[in-house]
Amino acid sequence: MGRSGTRSPLRPGAAPSERQRREAGPSRWHPVAGLRSVLGGRSVARQVFLLVVVIVLLLVVAAVVALVLQVRHDTTQEARNRSLAVAETFANAPGMIEALESPDPTAVLQPRAEAAREQSKVDFIVVMNTDGIRYTHPKPDRIGKKFVGTLEPALAGRPVTEQITGTIGPLVQAVVPVKAPDGEVVGLVSAGITTANVGGTADRQLPLVLSAAAVALILATAGAALVSRRLMRQTHGLGPHEMTRMYEHHDAVLHAVREGVLIVDDGGILLLANDEAHRLLGLPADAEGRHVLSLGLDPGTAELLASGRVATDEVHRVGDRLLAVNQRTTNRAGVPPGSVATLRDSTELRALSGRAETARERLNMLYDAGVGIGTSLDVTRTAEELTELAVPRFADFATVDLFDSVLGGGQPDAAAALSRAALSGIRKDAPLYPVGERIRFVESSPQGRSLGTGRPVLEARLGKAPGWQAQDLERSAQIVEYGIHSLITVPLRAGSLVLGVVSFWRYEKPEPFDTDELALAEELVARAAVSIDNARRYTREHSMAVTLQRSLLPRNLPEQDALEIAYRYLPAQAGVGGDWFDVLPLSGARVALVVGDVVGHGLHAAATMGRLRTAVHNFSALDLPPDELIALLDELVGRIDQDETEEDGSAPVTGATCLYAVYDPVTRRCTLARAGHPPPALIHPDGTVEFPDVPAGPPLGLGGLPFETAELELAEGSRLVLYTDGLVEDRERDIDVGLDMLREALSRAGQSPEDTCRVVLDSQLTARSSDDIALLVARTRALAADQVAEWPVPADPAAVGEVRAAVSRQLAEWGLDELTFTTELILSELVTNALRYGGGPIHVRVLRDRNLICEVFDSSSTSPHLRYATMTDEGGRGLFLVAQLAERWGTRYLPAGKVIWAEQPLP
Repeated sequence: MGRSGTRSPLRPGAAPSERQRREAGPSRWHPVAGLRSVLGGRSVARQVFLLVVVIVLLLVVAAVVALVLQVRHDTTQEARNRSLAVAETFANAPGMIEALESPDPTAVLQPRAEAAREQSKVDFIVVMNTDGIRYTHPKPDRIGKKFVGTLEPALAGRPVTEQITGTIGPLVQAVVPVKAPDGEVVGLVSAGITTANVGGTADRQLPLVLSAAAVALILATAGAALVSRRLMRQTHGLGPHEMTRMYEHHDAVLHAVREGVLIVDDGGILLLANDEAHRLLGLPADAEGRHVLSLGLDPGTAELLASGRVATDEVHRVGDRLLAVNQRTTNRAGVPPGSVATLRDSTELRALSGRAETARERLNMLYDAGVGIGTSLDVTRTAEELTELAVPRFADFATVDLFDSVLGGGQPDAAAALSRAALSGIRKDAPLYPVGERIRFVESSPQGRSLGTGRPVLEARLGKAPGWQAQDLERSAQIVEYGIHSLITVPLRAGSLVLGVVSFWRYEKPEPFDTDELALAEELVARAAVSIDNARRYTREHSMAVTLQRSLLPRNLPEQDALEIAYRYLPAQAGVGGDWFDVLPLSGARVALVVGDVVGHGLHAAATMGRLRTAVHNFSALDLPPDELIALLDELVGRIDQDETEEDGSAPVTGATCLYAVYDPVTRRCTLARAGHPPPALIHPDGTVEFPDVPAGPPLGLGGLPFETAELELAEGSRLVLYTDGLVEDRERDIDVGLDMLREALSRAGQSPEDTCRVVLDSQLTARSSDDIALLVARTRALAADQVAEWPVPADPAAVGEVRAAVSRQLAEWGLDELTFTTELILSELVTNALRYGGGPIHVRVLRDRNLICEVFDSSSTSPHLRYATMTDEGGRGLFLVAQLAERWGTRYLPAGKVIWAEQPLP
């Protein structure tokens, strides 16, 4: 009934008259006839016509006024901009200052000004001195006269623009200063243009606006006539009284039916809603005229009404009601497009709706389990996500118990105890085992049966389950007394492995768990088990990688007295990486510091880091300069890249960097070389911080380019800071910002290396870094003068005895008489070899550090080698004796020769 009422405006039982049918039928409209109909029709059409005409006229007048004002404003602004631009361009032209300072500025500037005026389309360009006397003017008779205008701002160094009425009419002129190189104003330039020369837009646009207004007026007249005629056709010629009666009848029927009726147009706007629709949907009083999506309806109902699609008895839940919705479109001839919907309260479907809602909620929970469980590769966190999802949507309390080996990433051991990994509940005072508690479930308990059989167990009534109470009589009684009355246990199965057991406890809801909920719990745990097993496997692989990486990094720094060292190593959040550091004691009490970085994470990066660190150890034993050692390391990385092919499934070691530094406590000199590594930082004893200029070579493995060294002389107490790029660079900040932050942190750090490490990491790290960080801080020491003794050795075999005597005296001063015999023998052999096979000059140096170090310098680059002499050989036993008497010995090459050294432990 509602639909028919809205479809036809005719009275029930009334047939249209012949006049009505004639007007309602198709006809052709003529503009003149339409205009006569409007002017001669009812007063409403006449008022609409007059209103449209008045509005169009007002719009035309407003458009003309706005056009004139806008053109006037644009004209003035254009004149200002052009005059100022021309004046500034001419004032800053090359040779302007020289022309002003010439004997006859007019002769030089007048041709230029006229040429520039013609090209720039301005009315005049005037150059004047600081007193306003013109040097140039389009009219030569005005040259030499005083300029008319404001000059004070330009004399103060600022351009000025003003609008005046001159002899040539309204104009805009700009005055700008001509400045000497020292900033002094030596002249002025003025350019001007009349507004008439930049105007004229209004004259061109005004006819167009008037023409458009005439067309609009004609169209408005025709439109008003068409609207009036169309109105008469749609009402079928009914008079006001007949239409009022029809509206009253239809309105009474529409609001009397016990079925909701809504009419919505094709744009989703609610046109009509009867009283029953207001009641069923809870619509506000001002609902008509608003979009259906803004009425606060449930999303499904609002979407249906806005779409206008056809629906038959489609059930929607609105509050506590189930509404059957029927909807049809009104897209028929003569009817405005839209839709009509009827609503019927279907209370008999509530029970069915409850079951459907339960099923939907369970499906949503399973979907949320797939999305929300396993967001991290942490076993404990994954277990917590399972319990947080289940409470309170499925159970009031949920617990996850895992085998201890699973928490560590290993295989589950059925004979081992379990640990409570997660516990969630609606209350905090439940008498359940707390998190971290080690538990051994008895075979008769539900958890024990689930672990033994691999099947879920339902205990609907805990108070009547003696097998469960046998687990812990006291705690079981407390749980029952607390009010927990129903339990489901499900084993965490990953393939053939049982990782643990999940327990769901019901406390608040009086109904016990049922078999449908048992199936849901099994599905929920099955999805979580996959994520927990993935986390377990990741934990195992991560532990293996971390163990490998830790084994490749230094565990304890070697003992030495040249540097006081502190270090920090922070692995990346993503896992193990390829950053490393090392401290390597060298001959002559020197110490080498090395920091390196292999780009990437994982076992491959850690293994590559170990290979590079081992190589540095081996190369440092050769006592090579830093640049030569870096070159050998670069060659090694290149060979590693060639050996590792794509078929082997490994990537080349591109991106490896290294910084190698050698510090000598005798000379206090530090020699550094780096390959693609960030520069070191140096903290002077007074606290100032600098980044020394160490030549940056290419990263390791590129090859073909030499490496350079830098040599620094460090005061005692200086701190050398070596680090990897993870400390100063990440995705959110550039390395320059990181270096500035590092400089600021180092400037306020304490004197000790440990305090320096702490301050740097506290200031640089706001969260867990995405890259490894290696930090090495070394505070320099120096050997005192009384710990070093040197003697030159003449090129005479008799000098060997003098050296032995001098060393004996020095050892007596140091209180090392026990080492006199062996030291004399070592130096005798080394000096004799230098005299026989080496070249001058030769000198001896003895250092008293942790060891007694004897060094013999000569200019030869020939390295002696140890050999085993036969019984018939007359020589060849000298170095053998040295090797037997000394703890260590070796050769160190210098630019001017070599050093043979030997170390003996102090008594």
